[in-house]
Amino acid sequence: MSTARPRNATGDSFFAWEGDTLIVNILGKPSASKDAIGKPKGTQLKISVTAAPKGGKATDHMVRFLAPLFGVAVADITVVFGQENVNKQLRIKAPKKLPPVFLQGTLLPPDAS
Repeated sequence: MSTARPRNATGDSFFAWEGDTLIVNILGKPSASKDAIGKPKGTQLKISVTAAPKGGKATDHMVRFLAPLFGVAVADITVVFGQENVNKQLRIKAPKKLPPVFLQGTLLPPDAS
């Protein structure tokens, strides 16, 4: 018998490192009163955005909102899945900073010193 595999790339957390890339599971809330990073809910991080959920525009807005918070360009954030869904996963290439909610877990990639 093989060992149990995590349900997703982040295991039991809302984020994980893959080299210098941060993988984040998101529970999006479009059409919110303000853009904000909420609290983790299970294996997802709640993120609210003011954009309406039409044709993936809320996700695009979310990526533009998150890029400066992680100190990266918009092009450094890839939507793995969930472009037009509230459940999504993002890959953030070499973030230069982390929002406070990430301070509760491992800050640096495993190979960083």
